[in-house]
Amino acid sequence: MDCHNTPQSPTEHNHQTRLLLMGNPNVGKSVIFSKLTGMDVLTANYTGTTVSYTRGTVKYMGKKATLIDVPGIYSLDEVTSPAEDVAAQMLEEGADAVICVLDASNLERNLDLAFQVAARGIPIVYALNLGDVARERGIEIDVQALESALGAPVIATVATRNLGLRDLLDNAWLAAQKPAKQSTPALSKEERWQRAESIATHTQNETNHTPGFWERLGNASLRPFPGLPIAAMVLLATMGLVVGGGKALRALVLLPLLDNYYVPFISRIIGDGLSEGIWQDILIGEYGVLIKGIEWPFALILPYVFLFYVALSLMEDSGYMPRLGVLMDASLRRVGIQGANIVPFIMGYGCAVPAILGTRAATSYKERLMVTFLVALAVPCAAQTGAFIALLGDRSLAALIAVYMFSVLIIIAVGSLLNRWLPGRIDPMLLEIPNLLKPNPQALGKKIWLRTKHFMLEAEIPMLLGIAFAALVAETGILNHVAPVVEPLVVNWLGLPAEATLGLLLGVVRRELGVLPLLELDLTTLQLFTGAVVALLYVPCLSVFAVIIREFNLKVALLTGLFTIASAFTIAGLINQLGTLLIGIFS
Repeated sequence: MDCHNTPQSPTEHNHQTRLLLMGNPNVGKSVIFSKLTGMDVLTANYTGTTVSYTRGTVKYMGKKATLIDVPGIYSLDEVTSPAEDVAAQMLEEGADAVICVLDASNLERNLDLAFQVAARGIPIVYALNLGDVARERGIEIDVQALESALGAPVIATVATRNLGLRDLLDNAWLAAQKPAKQSTPALSKEERWQRAESIATHTQNETNHTPGFWERLGNASLRPFPGLPIAAMVLLATMGLVVGGGKALRALVLLPLLDNYYVPFISRIIGDGLSEGIWQDILIGEYGVLIKGIEWPFALILPYVFLFYVALSLMEDSGYMPRLGVLMDASLRRVGIQGANIVPFIMGYGCAVPAILGTRAATSYKERLMVTFLVALAVPCAAQTGAFIALLGDRSLAALIAVYMFSVLIIIAVGSLLNRWLPGRIDPMLLEIPNLLKPNPQALGKKIWLRTKHFMLEAEIPMLLGIAFAALVAETGILNHVAPVVEPLVVNWLGLPAEATLGLLLGVVRRELGVLPLLELDLTTLQLFTGAVVALLYVPCLSVFAVIIREFNLKVALLTGLFTIASAFTIAGLINQLGTLLIGIFS
């Protein structure tokens, strides 16, 4: 099977059937795509997930077809975001057939796009998905009547349970063998909605039903009360899971395995094989690659990253994330951005790279630039969170909480300034609110595994390289030559020991590496907090820097890097100077 994230030119698919998977956001397209191709893709239950389209290979009766998961779109004639623009362009490129996914619980709304796609003349098959949700809401749809009204096959599916997918593939393949029809005159927006209302009225039957638990909870979570208390409980539970669960995994499982088994074993192997000297120190010394290269990434960072992905995936797949956006809209608008941007912000607490990519769903360049800058500046990723907990969790829980409160204050202050300085507009919020659902365990487990695996591949290798660099710098004496140069900044202004310079060097590779070397030093609480603030605001990781260049340009990336470095040293230095003054007064 083949998977790419780059556009496919018409010449690339002349020899192979090309199918487009289209529909509104949050109708289950990505689940259908994953099931039909068997490809490992991330699926989420909020708007903006499928911003970069994905393609895979479908095998049918010994033949192959290319299936393209087109970004979710509401309309072809009212494009409001880069993602929708991409979707419209991909339809213009043509296809052998289109699988148009409809939400059975919101049929009338979905038909508007269906009419626009059908008017292009490309053979089409409709997947009437989320039938289980519709039935829970007392909605029954006459599939045969809908098929007659639309003039094309309609297949009832429940993608999460694999229902109807084989029939859908059979019909899509048959449709792809038919010649394309001539495009029909497009209906006006008013005509489309009138026809959608008429079809929905004649094909679906709604009965009075008692809302189930998930429906009642979903409705309640949208109102200020009890929505805000629910949000507070969700965020506190998330913090408890990540912080408490991560510390428990470290203390009860990972550190005992490391200290009692791995470290003695590897130390004995290296000690027997190498005589004492620089190479032995590089491998198992103070910053030994074979010791810290396992301890820092796997025992200190991975537990918190894994549990954060558990919490994030639960919020996504349940459909809760957009509800946070509704509740946060009024607050975020004071900063100058829509409440819908709570999605990339929360993703940023996992990793800034997907968060920045998620800003493609923003409706204006100004808003996208603001969210990207704020995430790069003051949103700590899951790996940084693990480093902060390891650094401050045992010493001072208040200092740990203060780092995150400080992060929020920086976001508010800098966001307000950017809103005034940057030209452009902020549009009203248009956010799809999906059904609140019980997450599918299989899909949830796959998503958590894929995200953890991605972190291991994308983050651990640079981290290991950084640790190897730390070992070379520390053990060869290079640090002794660098430290005097930066001593006025590190020692006099930040109040940190000269050895903390190592963290500043490593923080360029991965931000959490700016924190972890501090674990090896005997620091006061003020020094720990100062060092954490430096790491919080420090220059983005190289991977984040590269994504900003790709999504914007080199100028934006350089300005972001310069501002973050200046902010880190200025603000952390002021904290140290003020803290030292207060300690001197009250001691």
